Parts: sequence; C-alpha cells; structure tokens
Amino acid sequence: MNKALFGIVNLDHYAIDSNEFRAKCKSTLDENGALVLRNFLKPAAIRSIQNEGIGSQHLAYYTVEDHNIYLTHADDDYVADHPRNRLVSSSKGCITDDQIPPDSALRMLYEDEEFRAFLCFVLGESSLYEYADPLSSINLHYASEGQELGWHFDNSSFAITLMIQNPRDGGVFEYVKDVRDADAGEMNFALCGRVLDGDIATEKLSMCAGALVLFRGRNSMHRVTPTIGNRTRMLVVLAYNTEPGIALSESARMTFYGRLR
Repeated sequence: MNKALFGIVNLDHYAIDSNEFRAKCKSTLDENGALVLRNFLKPAAIRSIQNEGIGSQHLAYYTVEDHNIYLTHADDDYVADHPRNRLVSSSKGCITDDQIPPDSALRMLYEDEEFRAFLCFVLGESSLYEYADPLSSINLHYASEGQELGWHFDNSSFAITLMIQNPRDGGVFEYVKDVRDADAGEMNFALCGRVLDGDIATEKLSMCAGALVLFRGRNSMHRVTPTIGNRTRMLVVLAYNTEPGIALSESARMTFYGRLR
C-alpha cells in the first residue's frame, strides 16, 4: 500500500485492499445503484483540497445550459413539452485536471494503483485509465447560491465523486433508480415525465465532506437541487475510461471547459 494514501484515506475504516470489503461494496452498488463511503477522506486531506479549491475558484469556467434529460439535441418527432424535449437548467463552475496542483491529494488518490484496483473490483471493470486529454481526468465543480444540475441521465455507466464542501443548504443529490433501459432502447417516457413533474418520490444521497460516492446514472434519472446560502458546494469528479488513450470529445471539452487544452 502506498504510504501517501494513509494520510489521505481513512484506511482504518475502509480496507480498500481487502477482497471481503471490496465484495461488500460491490454488492451495495449492484443492489442500490449507489455506494456512499462517508468520511472516506481524512480531515486533513479534506481541508487541503478545500483550500486548493478556494484558491483556484477564480480559474473556474462557468456554464449555464438548458438541456433535456438525455443531454442531446431536440428531436422534432416529439412536441416541445414531451419528456424527450423538455428543458431543464444546469449551472456550475469547473476547474480542470491541468489546474489541479501536482502535489494535490486528489492527484495522489486518482493515480494510486490500490485505489484504482478497488474501483475496478467494485465497478466490475478489468481496468481503468486516465483520459488522454489534459483536462478531463480530475474536475472540481463549484455550485454557488442558486446553481444546480437539472434532471438527466449519464452517458457513462458509472460516476466517481468526492464531496469536498457542503453548502449551507440545498445542493441535494436526488435520483430515481432504473427509470429507463438504455441498452434495450426503452426510454420509458411516461415515467420520465412523472419524474419531471415531481410526481415520483425521489431517493436522496447524504454526502458530507469527505464522502466517496460511486453512482450508476446511465439508467437512473438524477439531479442536484439549487445551492442555498453563501457557502459554495464543491464536488470532485474522478473520471476514468475503460479503454486506454481516449480523450473527451472536442465538442464536449468546449462545452464543459471552454477550451481544448
């Protein structure tokens, strides 16, 4: 085990090198579509990353976007208020991998072989690789007062995040599990519409600062409610590919980061 990891991860509580612990985590993720490991990061690591985030917030690229739940262009085969075309709003700031300090705890964790082996086991992947472009592997997201992520499905089969700073209120991660079956082409528009209308009870993930969260959002609709108060919500996305040498598309990089490199 990399000694540096002992200063970052609460390894006394989370034995990420144990197959028994890995199997327990995998079972929870497979059953619930979500895994939350509270206090995964040690307090000193949380403070260090918070300070980095505050110090780099002026570098963030901010976006405000109206989009449908599929994150795709409108489809003229459906009317404007159909769930396929209904628009929700997302707004956030982001700093990119190249803006994360070389000695950051985030980079040490992201690159750690034992941590990556843990993720592979839990996610059921044979290997995980960093992005080939210089922007996409580690992203720190900011949501100040009023900023939110609207309802959507993910294009990838999994997401890995670290909560770094909670807002004073709001900023709640809500989801509805297994709304669609993307692989079978079953979009389940009726249920999607009910979620958008607020007619379906949602599940919520409680994420305090330091929590590691694994989430399967390809078929589960999810959102983050608007931040309330003057403390910015900070969340890190640790992005991996299941194949080597893959970069985020140029169009996605321009949309999310405002630049290609």
